[in-house]
Amino acid sequence: MSQVFTTTKRVEFRDTDAAGIMHFSAYFTYMEEAEHELLRSIGTSVVLNAGQDTISWPRVAANADYRGPVTFEDEMTIQVRVKRLGSRSVTYHHTFIVSEQTIATGEITTVCCRIEHGQKPTSREIPADVRERLEAFVDPTLSDNS
Repeated sequence: MSQVFTTTKRVEFRDTDAAGIMHFSAYFTYMEEAEHELLRSIGTSVVLNAGQDTISWPRVAANADYRGPVTFEDEMTIQVRVKRLGSRSVTYHHTFIVSEQTIATGEITTVCCRIEHGQKPTSREIPADVRERLEAFVDPTLSDNS
């Protein structure tokens, strides 16, 4: 059985719209923050040194599905799983829960890239130690077999 990374966030006033509901774009910020927390929890980061390379994880895809409203000061539980762990990319699946109800889901796909000042990022293999730690969060029930 795969592990689930869980974090809690309170909806900030800055993240709400004129109707007092969390703006759709804020979900993407919360997903990114939860991803960074997951990486820190396994002893790594969104920017790290791998040998002589500096690597990071640019986003190449993101989506969200909304099922209900969230308002200022609501406390959200965000669960993060790995939907797909490729040789160079990771797709994270996020579930947003408020009062035991799933109110949104979302995914972010990142690519492991070598970062060199002044150069375009180039994809590279995920370092073996990072890959091994991420494998614990792969949830085969999320696979779309693509």
